Parts: sequence; structure tokens; C-alpha cells
Amino acid sequence: MSFKDLPLDARPREKLISRGASALADAELLALLLRTGVAGKNVLQLAQQLLERFGGLSGLLHTGPEDLKSVKGMGGSAKRSELIAVLELARRAMGEKLRERTVFDSPDAVKQYLQLHIGTRPHEVFAVVFLDVQHRMLALEEMFRGTLTQTSVYPREVVTRAIHHHAAAVVLAHNHPSGSIEPSRADESLTQTLRAALALVDVRVLDHIIVGPGQSLSMAEKGLL
Repeated sequence: MSFKDLPLDARPREKLISRGASALADAELLALLLRTGVAGKNVLQLAQQLLERFGGLSGLLHTGPEDLKSVKGMGGSAKRSELIAVLELARRAMGEKLRERTVFDSPDAVKQYLQLHIGTRPHEVFAVVFLDVQHRMLALEEMFRGTLTQTSVYPREVVTRAIHHHAAAVVLAHNHPSGSIEPSRADESLTQTLRAALALVDVRVLDHIIVGPGQSLSMAEKGLL
């Protein structure tokens, strides 16, 4: 069932044109992107199902392609591809904002940005946000994959990339695919090792953020730096 099957005053497209995008509910905006529903479920109902399944727009932004595929009506590649493209646009837009302002004016924005990038990965990823002297983002690099230990993350490579970007500070980050965001002893030990290595080239470690699906933890806020 598509938009044409809905009453005229319930069609999101007409509502957007006459009243503006801000007048639309989250489900209506999502329905515009999906365009069509599935057998027995119109497009607004499908949009609402997605929001309920993944915990609203924020949860949907942190959803991976395989999770979307599991929803009836999202098995085809067209709808999934469009939603994945929107997620990537959101990631890039957030990255541009971080480059324009001081990162720690809004630490939650950094956490959300990292969730969008690595929060739904099925494997463990170690990433570094490189910052300039004003703590604006220069780059985000995924540097290592796999279980994090002091032997799987090489301080020399992190130092080399920091020098390459002329970074004054960094935020370390990795994900916990299991969903738990509590830091392990290995996380704490690795943080201190990298902190010491980067200090040799006058680069500060401002934080180490552990990311899970829809949640994150700052080791600095926990007093672990």
C-alpha cells in the first residue's frame, strides 16, 4: 500500500508541501523515504514499525544493514539502500559539524558520532579522533580490528598518524559488539600505554570512549584517565 492509498489529508507529501517538514511526525518523514508499504501494512505503518523496533530515530540511525534486512518489507535492496544512504548522510553531516566547532562544547555529539560510525559493527574496532589545538576534529580513522589488547593495537602507528595530522590531542574509541560498555582491565591498560606514547610527541589523550549499540561510556568521565 502506497501514499496514493492513504486519505489525502494523511499523505505526508501533501502535508510537507502545505505545512513544512517540521509539521511531520517522525513516522511521516520516514514514510516519505520508504514510499511504499507491504501487503497488509501501509507505508506509515511500516515506518512506525521500524521506529518502534529500533527505538525511534536515534536507534534507527545506529542500526546496521543486517538488522534492517530482518524486518518484513525491508528484505529488498532498494529500501535498505536508501535508508543506509540516509544514515551515511547523517554521519557525514555530523562530522562536518564537529569540524566546525570545538568538540568538547558538546561531548554527547562526539559520542553520537562515534555510535553512528562504529556502534553497530559486528566486530571490535579501534578508532582515533584526531583533534587540532582548539579540539576541532581533523580526522577519524579506524586503525585496528579484532579483540583489543596491547599486542593488537600498536602505539607507534597511532603516534605516526597523530604526527601526520598535526594533531594536538586525540579521543580514543572502540566498540563492544556484546552491548556492554563497561571498560575492561585491558581497556584501561591500553589507554595508559597510548597516553604515555602520545605524550612523547606532545599529543594529549582527552578521552577513551567505549561504544555499544545506542549507548556509550566516557572513561574520562569515569575518572579512568
